[in-house]
Amino acid sequence: MYVVVAAQTVLPVGGALRRPADPAKAVREMEEAERPRWVWAEAREDYAPLLRAGVRVARCHDIALTEGLLLAYEGRYGEPRSARAAHARLHGLPVPDERPSAPDTLFAPEPLGAEAIAEVLADQLRRIEALPEPGRFRLLVAAESAGALVAAEMSHDGMPWRRDVHDALLTDLLGPRPVHGMRPVKLQALADEVTAALGQPVNPDSVQQLVKAFKGAGVALKTTRSSELKQVDHPAVVPLLAYKELARLFSFHGWVWADQWVRDGRFRPEYVVGGVVSGRWATNGGGALQIPKVMRRVVVADDGWALVVADAAQLEPRVLAAMAGDVGLAGAAGEIDLYSALAQSFGGQRENAKIAMLSAMYGGTSGDASKLLAVMRQRFPKAYQFVEDAAKTGEEGRIVRSWLGRTSPPPSPRWRELVSGPEGVRAARDRGRFTRNFVVQGTAAEWALALLAVLRGLLPEPARLVFFQHDEVMVHCPQAQAEEVIAAVSEAAAEATRLLFGATPVRFPMSAVAVKSYAEAK
Repeated sequence: MYVVVAAQTVLPVGGALRRPADPAKAVREMEEAERPRWVWAEAREDYAPLLRAGVRVARCHDIALTEGLLLAYEGRYGEPRSARAAHARLHGLPVPDERPSAPDTLFAPEPLGAEAIAEVLADQLRRIEALPEPGRFRLLVAAESAGALVAAEMSHDGMPWRRDVHDALLTDLLGPRPVHGMRPVKLQALADEVTAALGQPVNPDSVQQLVKAFKGAGVALKTTRSSELKQVDHPAVVPLLAYKELARLFSFHGWVWADQWVRDGRFRPEYVVGGVVSGRWATNGGGALQIPKVMRRVVVADDGWALVVADAAQLEPRVLAAMAGDVGLAGAAGEIDLYSALAQSFGGQRENAKIAMLSAMYGGTSGDASKLLAVMRQRFPKAYQFVEDAAKTGEEGRIVRSWLGRTSPPPSPRWRELVSGPEGVRAARDRGRFTRNFVVQGTAAEWALALLAVLRGLLPEPARLVFFQHDEVMVHCPQAQAEEVIAAVSEAAAEATRLLFGATPVRFPMSAVAVKSYAEAK
């Protein structure tokens, strides 16, 4: 049963509109009695008040996320996807602009009512059923919507983050916290070393000043990227590289960052479900998906609790094996270390097997890749042809889809100009590399979403999912529940595989460990 929640009203689809005095209480009572699928214009916003009221739900349908998936499938990628925009399209009305603008409470539109959202829901369900493979797309919508619930819950619950450990780490690496606008003492000392080595005052944060100063020292630089600096023999390089590394830590995970994003001993970022075109997540500030390794020691479980950290082994090659139905590759993917299982086909060298597989998925051709790809084409023809077909589709300016139906963006008008000009071959190959990877990465993202949805339902109270990144999850749980959570992770991986691929010989092992600190998991 679908139940729409909007503007302090509750509307069971097919039933009567209710205006409960306490909407959160009404949702809790219906969840306990009927476990419906809740329908929200956008779960990221609409679920948060319920979480603050102590209410959690099992499943939902996110109108905005679903509309985005459907629009892309229908060749209308990038059109406004909000419930209000979908309702306007449904009735032939002007579609509101969704570009970010300054908040204006005087002229902000009224929230869309439950009846209007129910209309949009009905239209979305009709459009899904009209697709060639509605079952797969329904699973995609369910997984994406479940991801919205998980994202909201992780932002609400937060990842354990020890401010005292964080402060001690920053002080050790950078020196005491500086006054606003000043560099920490160790960062300033490195800046002084760079200036001294170059023989003139220079701001190491300024690319323009650095390029000019190195040019004056007889060194021509195109950029100040670390990869280019490491090729330069000059006394300023070592302190500059050290400065860049610490400056990045100071800027992105320093004291000011912690003041903004860490509250009550928890890191609370805002996750963006489907924030990347492939379906991977992004964050709206906080940098949760780019936590540097040195910071992992700051993520510490509460007293008497543990962190269960798990990641999928070689997820994308396994996804390719399952999608392509390549018997040989599927056999290798039945092993825990896929690359070791493939090594015999590549002269006994695990690294060669890894290069060949990654080159097939990402379109690499440098070094030994071409030679190793020839071996892969011979030994695993179905897998090779699967990504080759996706690349060819992209080179021809067409779209590709993931296993469940997430659709790649169409080529831009600029790409069409390039592909018809002297840069045409290069532009076509670049797009082919994108579509080659999209079908694999997009399906890997779907598998991970299914894993999240299943695992969320298997976790015992009061265990909580507190982190998710591509193919890695973290659960914060009482120490006594650690083994049960580890078993739940394995069960969720198996069920996610079954949901997407049915009876496949491909294994998707999840390596899970219970640790006190995130740093201990790697």
